[in-house]
Amino acid sequence: MGVRPRNQIAGVLWAIGISAIVAGCGAAATASPVATATAIGTSPSPAATSSTSLIATQSPGASAAAATPSAPTAAPTSAGGLPDFHHVYVIIMENKSYRSIVGASNAPYLNSLIARYGMATNLLAETHPSEPNYIALTSGGLQGVNSDGGYNLKVNNIFDQLDAAGRTWHVYAQGYPGGCYKSSSAPGLVDGPGAQGEYVRKHNPAISYTSISDNKTRCAQITHLAGFDPAAANFEMIIPNLINDMHSSSTRAGDDFLKAFVPKITSSTAFADSLLIITWDEGAGSDFAGGGGHIATVLASPGMKPGSRFTAAASHYSLLRTIELAWGLPLLGSAANASTITLPY
Repeated sequence: MGVRPRNQIAGVLWAIGISAIVAGCGAAATASPVATATAIGTSPSPAATSSTSLIATQSPGASAAAATPSAPTAAPTSAGGLPDFHHVYVIIMENKSYRSIVGASNAPYLNSLIARYGMATNLLAETHPSEPNYIALTSGGLQGVNSDGGYNLKVNNIFDQLDAAGRTWHVYAQGYPGGCYKSSSAPGLVDGPGAQGEYVRKHNPAISYTSISDNKTRCAQITHLAGFDPAAANFEMIIPNLINDMHSSSTRAGDDFLKAFVPKITSSTAFADSLLIITWDEGAGSDFAGGGGHIATVLASPGMKPGSRFTAAASHYSLLRTIELAWGLPLLGSAANASTITLPY
């Protein structure tokens, strides 16, 4: 065997020394594991009917005992590609078509929200009159509801889903008398912001489901509006009275109500990592686009790019689907085939 030159031997010794240092640094790096989330089924088919899940994994060789606090991160993303919203607020207005809201001079506050946040431009209600649309939004189907009657439905709904998943819900119905009240209406009274107006059962979908209306404990999750708390539950539905929801009044009256009420959400710390939806039950009586008319739908989340637009065809089932996917809930009925409202939330 030949004798190696002196500088070659020195190079070998230098390389061995560097390897040892790198090995030492690698051992220290494992002391601060970083948790990552791996999505299962990140692109569910439109007909998917079961929820997807996230599996948390740690970097190989990580030592939990030596872990140090990690930097704050954005809200986790659901397997459906949507944020795992902390809260979802849904405000349902009444009987106004898209063109009566978007760009309308008598809806300045709503249009300021559209400019600041975003909207769905092609959302069509299912049918006329009002009540079937509320049922569609919360159960994934019309369930045989074809009028503004007093229905007692034994069908699965988003409120049942939330309870089963360990999430919380609350309905704030302006003027609601409480106590599992099942009559068709109640006289107007002062209840939170806006004008005094009548409460009607047909606009309160939760009371149409017997799993709620026959259970005093669950009925207690429907209360009047004056007690609104943006941090009370994961899912909060807001039902204004007949004046403030534009049903028996003008677009401007409803816009004024929203101007007084919506900041209770958007200025709250609870709005962080959350989503606000303002939609309508149906369009004007002469608007039969899609069955129930072309309606405006505002979507607002704190980090949303101003002026965001979702332009694909959508429906109340799309709103239900979007909420269910964000929270890993099974897709109810027609939500399985609806579009997902994807915006830069």
